[in-house]
Amino acid sequence: MYIECMTDRERHIEGLFRQHYSAMHRLAYLLLHDDDDSKDVVHDVFAKLLVEQTELRESTVLPYLLSCVRNQCLNVMRDRRLHAQLQQYLIPDTVVEQTSPEDLEREIEVLSKGIDALVPPVCREVIRLHFHEGIALTEVARRLGVSHTTIYKHLHSALRQLRQTLKRNEAL
Repeated sequence: MYIECMTDRERHIEGLFRQHYSAMHRLAYLLLHDDDDSKDVVHDVFAKLLVEQTELRESTVLPYLLSCVRNQCLNVMRDRRLHAQLQQYLIPDTVVEQTSPEDLEREIEVLSKGIDALVPPVCREVIRLHFHEGIALTEVARRLGVSHTTIYKHLHSALRQLRQTLKRNEAL
């Protein structure tokens, strides 16, 4: 029943999926070293193809798909790196081991108030969407209708403000 409802474009994309999935997955795995993330990247590329009306030429379809996979992998690696940096700034491992539950709760409260005080308000929204809801930065940019560069600038500004808030709190 479902196959009968598919458009010609959807059938074409499904054929491309079947034909090029293994090469695309192999490239993603070489770049990411993670099977689940590699599968997600390939699926994201095809999901984007279904939504966007990109014209695909048979002579260049494989290089195009592999470029899409590479770019999506670079986005995943960038997001991993940013997430690791944020984790390093927010709660260092050595502090967690030496901090009592009451002190940790107080630090979380200070951090929460610091997030609420972020300016401009879009900084709060970027932090909330990316770290609280777990949304990728590219999706945050799309939802807020701004460029990736703008999102990174807001994220950098928010993290700087949060570090200052935490340092002020330590001084007390």
